[in-house]
Amino acid sequence: MPALYLVACAALIAVIAYRTYGVFLAARVATLDDLRATPAHTSRDGHDYVPTKRWVLFGHHFAAISGAGPLLGPVLAAQFGWAPGFLWLLLGSVIAGGVHDFVILTASVRSGGRSLANIAREQVSPLTGAATSIAIVFVMVVALAAMALVVVSSLRDSAWGVFSIGCTIPIALVMGLFTYRIRPGAVKTATTFGVVALVLAVAGGAWVHDSALRPFLMFSDRQLTIALMAYGFIASVLPVWLLLCPRDYLSSFLKIGAMLVLAAGVLLVNPSCACRRSRRSCTAAAP
Repeated sequence: MPALYLVACAALIAVIAYRTYGVFLAARVATLDDLRATPAHTSRDGHDYVPTKRWVLFGHHFAAISGAGPLLGPVLAAQFGWAPGFLWLLLGSVIAGGVHDFVILTASVRSGGRSLANIAREQVSPLTGAATSIAIVFVMVVALAAMALVVVSSLRDSAWGVFSIGCTIPIALVMGLFTYRIRPGAVKTATTFGVVALVLAVAGGAWVHDSALRPFLMFSDRQLTIALMAYGFIASVLPVWLLLCPRDYLSSFLKIGAMLVLAAGVLLVNPSCACRRSRRSCTAAAP
């Protein structure tokens, strides 16, 4: 089967689900209202509650939700075949992941930015809140462990990856300071600078990987794990507009760009997809 059919099918399902099921959830379930002030305005503190441009907010949430999906997807498809991953991405994102994230985000906004555990404690009972907190801890441990494993495995023995990802931190800091302190609201200028600097960082990583600087950017699994934990702590302590939000916004360009390039590659090459079973059968039947 041509892979072009998969790209076209995925795009159609995503658009149709967004315009039908997504609209139903927004209008009937969450009853979104633009006139309702969000915690970014009612609880504005300049640290965690800060009004943000919608496209920056979109990039922030997109990068946070997608996580290592663009990296894990091709790996899982290579290991288990394209069909399970393809069905899970479509059905899971439409009827599970998208609904889950959207409903919890809306509930948090309606509750003054509180977490799910606090909402359960206030709306149901203290026992339910405690049970929700414990469940969240276990889920986060599993999710972060899987994420760390993927990231560490990808960056191990890769000076290119370490250099490129390391450069996104100062780039994001400059974007945050420029957008919120130097020239508040100048998102277009900051975006132009960030995207150009990101492309240069990725291109420069290829040069660093083959240069004399490579040994200084080669780290063990333990060192990478410690670095990830240190970054997570620093990003959670600093104001959200300074590092976390601009870096996620910047990362969304890389992720969306990679997906568009992959889709364009499938459209141009149009490879065929064959199930693993048929390939084994053909191999076994070959003389």
